[in-house]
Amino acid sequence: MPAAGKTSVGRILAHRLRRPLIDTDELIEARMGRTLAQLLAEQGREGFRKAEECVVLELQTRNAVISTGGSVVYSQPAMTHLSRCGVIVYLQVDLETLGRRGLDLRSRGVVCAPGQDLVGLLAERGPLYERFADLVVDARHDDPAFVAERIREQLYGFPQAS
Repeated sequence: MPAAGKTSVGRILAHRLRRPLIDTDELIEARMGRTLAQLLAEQGREGFRKAEECVVLELQTRNAVISTGGSVVYSQPAMTHLSRCGVIVYLQVDLETLGRRGLDLRSRGVVCAPGQDLVGLLAERGPLYERFADLVVDARHDDPAFVAERIREQLYGFPQAS
């Protein structure tokens, strides 16, 4: 979900694991020369998802922390590829937390249906995140360092995290 802390937690986790951070949103913006919100406005949901899928499928790494946009979960090929790269972590947050973090779906370039609100987005994506996740971490805590440490501790149970 947007505002779950993927980038903030990812930066801290990458530092603690001594691995590079790959942020797919940044890769998309660099490749396309536009912000995510601009791309979404110009290409629509399907065009944006296709660009996101292409960027993810080009990743060839196993020794990095990858922070993806929340809409990557709509792409079965991208999620299958990510599962081959390592452990998929779902930063689980609730509506109250997202509201407290001041999420604005439109200005952030969040892929959602016309008129879809945060409640609908969470209801749609939540089951997909759970389906693909190897590890579900409660990310309601507002300190990304705390969440990163919880992930780091739990990663040691996964051979593909080595």
